[in-house]
Amino acid sequence: MAKIFVPTTGPEDWRRLLADPIKHWKRGHSAMATALSWESAQGLPKEIAAILGEESELLLAIPEHKVPLPGGIRDSQCDVFALVRTENATCALAVEAKVNEPFGPTIGEWTKESSEGRHTRLKAICNLLGANYPPSSELRYQLFHRAAAAAIEASRFNTDRSAMIIHSFSQDHRWFDDFSAFCEYLGIKAAKATPLSRVTADGRAQVLGWATGDPNFT
Repeated sequence: MAKIFVPTTGPEDWRRLLADPIKHWKRGHSAMATALSWESAQGLPKEIAAILGEESELLLAIPEHKVPLPGGIRDSQCDVFALVRTENATCALAVEAKVNEPFGPTIGEWTKESSEGRHTRLKAICNLLGANYPPSSELRYQLFHRAAAAAIEASRFNTDRSAMIIHSFSQDHRWFDDFSAFCEYLGIKAAKATPLSRVTADGRAQVLGWATGDPNFT
């Protein structure tokens, strides 16, 4: 993974980082909506700042940031990874952006035709999150590895806390039920536009959140 990053000059700079810069770069898709939103904000989009705290300050943001996970070889690729100053603390933020795209396979689907390695990875992720193993097969795997990515980067950058926020541009909040089920598994009650606090295995605070993006970016 490269460790030298170049500042963007606009949304188009985000496009080349996509796995498929043609297929994934369209109006109504999360990649373009995210780039337009973050570039327009020139800082934290207001709906994300509302969850982290109105005084939150963006220190840096990295689009399509890859985070190595324990127990396997495939990274967790955050739509945006950011370091944020919140009051007198620092926060490692992993963002998962959505328009109408689902969260991908359930735990049951992801492990159905797998080697033992996937179960090893899932257990390692649950350990990182300080969560019970095994989780329900109906939960969405993407939420697990994105929350784990935030916790891993909090440790690597030695921040005070971590956060995983769903940046949803769906005005009817598609897939919120999946997020709610994940929160319930972690022992918290989901709510939109609200910081949902918990603690990961290393003792750091972690905030989960559902932020609704500006529809003008879709």
